[in-house]
Amino acid sequence: MCYGFNGERALSRRTALSGAVGAGLLAAGIGAPAAYARPQGFRRDMVPPGRISIQLWTVREALWNEPGFDETLRTLADIGYPRVEQALGYFGRTAKELRDFYDSIGISATSSHDGISDSEQALHTKIDNARTLGQDHMVVPYLDSSDKADWQRWAERMNQEAEVARSAGLRYGYHNHAHEFTTDLGGGETPWQVLTSELDPSLVHLEIDIYWIVRGGIESGDGVTDPEGFAIDTMRSAPQQVLQYHVKDRHAHDGDMADLGTGHIDFARIFRAHSVREYIVENDTPDVSPQRTAEIGYSYLRDLRY
Repeated sequence: MCYGFNGERALSRRTALSGAVGAGLLAAGIGAPAAYARPQGFRRDMVPPGRISIQLWTVREALWNEPGFDETLRTLADIGYPRVEQALGYFGRTAKELRDFYDSIGISATSSHDGISDSEQALHTKIDNARTLGQDHMVVPYLDSSDKADWQRWAERMNQEAEVARSAGLRYGYHNHAHEFTTDLGGGETPWQVLTSELDPSLVHLEIDIYWIVRGGIESGDGVTDPEGFAIDTMRSAPQQVLQYHVKDRHAHDGDMADLGTGHIDFARIFRAHSVREYIVENDTPDVSPQRTAEIGYSYLRDLRY
């Protein structure tokens, strides 16, 4: 799926630090002579390296404690991440100061998790900060209610915010959890059905959290036998575009979150069915350490091949 942008951008200074990355670029034909012949059995990247990101919530303990924000972000840059999804504020910096720091380590903040604004001034501040950081996307991360009227009101407000964001050059999205598929608002109607029927597809996109949509399918009973199929069918049936993924795995034995590649979710099947602008690594409960989760997630996505 083509979005008219360069998914290989932002490889930056870290390319020189890793022979493996350099070899991967040659294998992909980037910077290779025109006569370069790919080896027999060549398989291309399923996830272009420039589209790999990480949600900073994953490394929150490292941000809040030792080694702290700056060193943790440098670690993410050294692992190879070209981009991050903002959360948890700016850690004592202005948006401009944070942008300067990110630029200095070769990382871009391309997305953020921000709640629905409680005033027009708050909305404009949110958008101004996102533009200063150089973001392409801003995403509402969580809403929950058993009242249909709340979901209708939120959808209307998101449409309004998305229109303002679009005029500023930003994509505005909604991030799912499991309860959008399991909450009965009356007559069997779910929050997901309300949102996808009332969010304006020309203004609001979907950031699909693969763990949560798989879990929602299992818990609702609609995806017990084929959770990946449930996820794919749900995305295909939504009128909104799916532009971003949160990529986190699920342990089969207890349903808890897992580092990528250690659980049961068949990400390759999902990615083959639908490609996106950003593949955002996340694990709310890192299996070993936040830094190790980040390393495992990046390596897993880089190793996926068609």
